[in-house]
Amino acid sequence: MDAKSIKKVACVGAGVIGSSFAANFVMKGYPVVICDIDEKQLAEAKQYIEKNLKYLAEKNVITWNDIKKILPKVEYSTDYGVLHEVQFIQENGPEKYAIKHLMLEQIEKHAPENAIIASSTSGLIISEIAKMAKHPERCIGGHPYNPPHLIPLIDLVRGEKTSDEVAQCAYDFYQLLGKEPIIIKKEVPGFIANRLQMALYREAADMVMRDVCTVEDIDKALVFGPGLRWALLGVFICFELSGAKAGIEGLLEKLEPAWNDWLKDMADWKDFPSDWKKTVQEGVNAELANREPQFGRNHEDIIRFRDDSLLEILKMHNKL
Repeated sequence: MDAKSIKKVACVGAGVIGSSFAANFVMKGYPVVICDIDEKQLAEAKQYIEKNLKYLAEKNVITWNDIKKILPKVEYSTDYGVLHEVQFIQENGPEKYAIKHLMLEQIEKHAPENAIIASSTSGLIISEIAKMAKHPERCIGGHPYNPPHLIPLIDLVRGEKTSDEVAQCAYDFYQLLGKEPIIIKKEVPGFIANRLQMALYREAADMVMRDVCTVEDIDKALVFGPGLRWALLGVFICFELSGAKAGIEGLLEKLEPAWNDWLKDMADWKDFPSDWKKTVQEGVNAELANREPQFGRNHEDIIRFRDDSLLEILKMHNKL
């Protein structure tokens, strides 16, 4: 299969990720079928898609006339039978193998035998998801980052039986959507970005629990420090620049002894402390109360601020 032969797509699972993915697909001109067993979830998905398309029109990413053309291309259904003519399926079910096995069974029952099935799982093993599939060779991980209709990154993960043709087609198709797929060469729980986030989150939690700093201090340290550079360059290029003419190798030569001392003092526990949930919620509540009103103090306002800011960063990366 060639990526250009994909003419119609489906999102199975109409939660936030599925709805956001559907908005991305339809914005790029693909008719989309959204399938979910819950009528209420489908109704919420419809509202979510319309809300986000209107937001993008307000920001001049698309036009109001585009929305009139786009919305009729989205179909909503509780019947898996609507998958009979799609070529690419984005599965967005809960992070439980048992549920994904059931969803995959229904997808394979109704979809064409050559349709690609990409799972949005944020960390489950693709080989395990596809272990009972009739056609595991057409199953692949296509993990997005929230919100998928804005953030370009896709963790593209091959299972043990994923075919080369499917992997290449999925890679090319995500690129046609304006995504930035990265290929995971070896199956690991959590993939790439989520593992990086978790390593950082563990250290952040440890410093709060050791009373080194507050939850708000952690967020400020990231937002106004390395986060600014990471959004533009990533960690390795940042260190390359920090090494000046000597590059990253020279930087490591200079700082490795000190960094080794830091590592000895950093968290390496394998389970979160039992009282972390309560501690972090209290910390986040305090941080929310301290935020400047223009940056948002509740979820809805913060999402607006986040999306406004994401658009500016994406423009710099030529991703809009």
